[in-house]
Amino acid sequence: MFFHRQELQHTVKPEKPDAVYARKLQEVLGGQYGEITVAMQYGFQSWNAHMPGKYRDLLYGIGAEEMGHVEMLATMIAQLLEKAPLGVTEGAMQDDPTVAAIIGGTDPQHAIVAGAGARPVDSNGNPWTAGYVTASGNMLADFTANANAEMQGRLQVARLYHMTDDPG
Repeated sequence: MFFHRQELQHTVKPEKPDAVYARKLQEVLGGQYGEITVAMQYGFQSWNAHMPGKYRDLLYGIGAEEMGHVEMLATMIAQLLEKAPLGVTEGAMQDDPTVAAIIGGTDPQHAIVAGAGARPVDSNGNPWTAGYVTASGNMLADFTANANAEMQGRLQVARLYHMTDDPG
């Protein structure tokens, strides 16, 4: 069972709207190694654990924590989209022509579908899929998959950190 507290574990506020960065953050929210995947992966591994005990409890606990990460990222994406222009914005290239060619501006579905909020998609707009989740019933294999997911997620967040100069 989950409980929700009406406060984030860590509160931040971006200095200004940035729809391009919001779209980049969609990857670590709804991508293959994003927080939705990791939260569901730990959740299903714990629900599928047939023996009670410390490992099942560990999976439950981490799964609940990962849901908090989903909330923090979705909140940040919504903050970055608040008052952001809908079209291609000046500086959208962010000194990177590859990013400009791929993204160029905001994701129209952020405004149209999600009302200037986060969506369960990756940075290219591909919907999150349960096919990303590994829950085999083999704890060693599942813990190995979890380690991979955590390392991939950490790498992507580190890359994203270096793609912004906004201290918020």
